[in-house]
Parts: sequence; structure tokens; C-alpha cells
Amino acid sequence: MILAIDTSIGSTVAVVEPSGDVRSLAESADALGHAEIIGELLERALAEAGIPSDGITHVAAGMGPGPFTGLRIGIAAARAFALGRGIPVVPVASHTAAALRHIREHGDARPFAIVTDARRRENAVSVYAGTDEHGLPRRVAGPELRPRATDLAADPLLADRAAEIVEVGAVSAADVGRVAALALASRVELPDTEPLYLRSPDVTLSAGPKRVSA
Repeated sequence: MILAIDTSIGSTVAVVEPSGDVRSLAESADALGHAEIIGELLERALAEAGIPSDGITHVAAGMGPGPFTGLRIGIAAARAFALGRGIPVVPVASHTAAALRHIREHGDARPFAIVTDARRRENAVSVYAGTDEHGLPRRVAGPELRPRATDLAADPLLADRAAEIVEVGAVSAADVGRVAALALASRVELPDTEPLYLRSPDVTLSAGPKRVSA
């Protein structure tokens, strides 16, 4: 069983079978409060799936793109659970999970762009074109930040690449788990092993004590 966690937008946790079937899904649409809710969501997802924690064999972590603070909470929760159980973490780009959902619902006949709110009046954009031999969405550009006021249809990143713009308001851990299931079944390593923050954290280390003049 795969435990999937994503906090790139809201907070969402799922238990997914190796076949890709979803056993349980617990989520909160609130873009804030990830730290306060993630533990409860983990408990709910495991309880609703009807399996103990030792029934989990892999943990899929949504790697973003997303805001620094929220995203790292989900990744830290995934890594902590995996460390405690001695099982591997499967990193999954959150945009790839959203792309898989779009392909499942609409097919992959034409390229499309996944667009999510990156806050500060910016969007995070990734372009996908079809699927690879394993059924995984093929990312051909991004993720990159774009001002929210940008005409994405005319943006150089999307010109001649994306026939459709898909604005995503939430990423489901169920889709994160489905991507991980496909990767595990095909024995392929997904590329996004590091968090896709796209932006430095607001809080930075001090450069040292300030000098005080007499």
C-alpha cells in the first residue's frame, strides 16, 4: 500500500493500492494550517483505509511546486513516516499528479499546461504532452513562475507547446499516489527528488550580529 501526502496547495492524504485504486482520501482545502491538520489527516486516511501503519510499503510525497512553508510540512511528514517504518519515499511532482488526473478525465490528445496559484500574485506553470511508455505524464517545460496578470496563451513558455490551459485549485493525494503506483509498477525513478519551491523562504539566516555605534 502507498501512503500519499501533498501540501502544495491544501493538505491532502490518501492510501492507494499498487493497482492505483484509492482506498481512502482525507483532505483540507485550507491553503494555510498545514502543520495543524496533517496529523489528523494521516490518522483519518489510515483509519478509513482499514489498514495499520505497518501495512504501508511506500510513502509518496508531493514535491510541489508550492510555497516553501506549506510544501515542506507535507514532505517532512512523508519522510518522518517513512523513516519510522523503514520504507522508501517516492517523490512526485504535484503538477504531474494534477496532469495525470487531467489525462484520466480528458485524454492526452493535445498538450496542456497545469497552472496553480503560487501566491504573491504569481502562478506556477508546467507544460505536459502525452504520456510515456509507462503511462506517466510527460513534462516538456516548467515548472516556472509567471505573474498572475500574464496572458498565458501568449506566454513564450506556452507558445506552440500548450493547446489548453488547465487551472488547478487543488492537488489530490490520490493522484500523487497513482503516479507513484505507476512508477513503482514500471520500476522507474521519478525525476523530481528535490522540493520544487521555485522561491526562497521568507525567513533567512542572519548574516551576523549588527554593529551598534556608540
